[in-house]
Amino acid sequence: RSTCLTVGMAGGLLLPGLAQAQKVKPVEPFNGKDLTGWKTREPDKNQWVVGKAVLSADDPKELKVEEGGNALINAKGHGTDIYTEAAFGDCLVEVEVMVPRESNSGVYLMGEYEVQVLDSYGKKEIGQGDMGSIYSAATATSNASKPAGEWQKFVLDFRAPKFDADGKKTANARFVRITLNDQVIHENVEVQKSTGGGITGQEHPTGPLMFQGNHGSVAYRNIKIKPVN
Repeated sequence: RSTCLTVGMAGGLLLPGLAQAQKVKPVEPFNGKDLTGWKTREPDKNQWVVGKAVLSADDPKELKVEEGGNALINAKGHGTDIYTEAAFGDCLVEVEVMVPRESNSGVYLMGEYEVQVLDSYGKKEIGQGDMGSIYSAATATSNASKPAGEWQKFVLDFRAPKFDADGKKTANARFVRITLNDQVIHENVEVQKSTGGGITGQEHPTGPLMFQGNHGSVAYRNIKIKPVN
């Protein structure tokens, strides 16, 4: 079982892990039409809808939902988190995100390990609460954020924690690499525990992809997950 996927080139040849990932057909958990395949943590607070996300001209801290789009949008904020019915372990995740001014969300690998989503554009100094940082574990090495209201792309190369037959953890979760808008902002970061705000607060061999929706307005699209076997 391979546990290595490194994005890069070596002597003009693709590294073995990358070649393997390119052969795997990605899972696309969001159909761009409705919430089939997704669950919310608190259904009575659900604000997630499907449409075209645009920055509100009246209030740049909010997103508007227009017809004809294929984005998963939490337009009003302060709703609930949403996560895939499918569970994943080692995987390569691609996702685009739009965040309005001063808004806050998060991408949770396995529903437990949060990569921060925040309007951090223009900040000279960033911390663990800023865009691309791994909450409670590591600050992004640079601020690669685009302005509020623009689509931004994450590529998250993730390894799940490993457990023996008795359920004892034998290896921590690890982010092999994270890029934001084509800039590398993390490499080989171990995460020793659930980073807070996760579905269970515990660690497991597999888990869903989750987007935080109980803070600010946010939108996601073009979600692709490649399992790494």
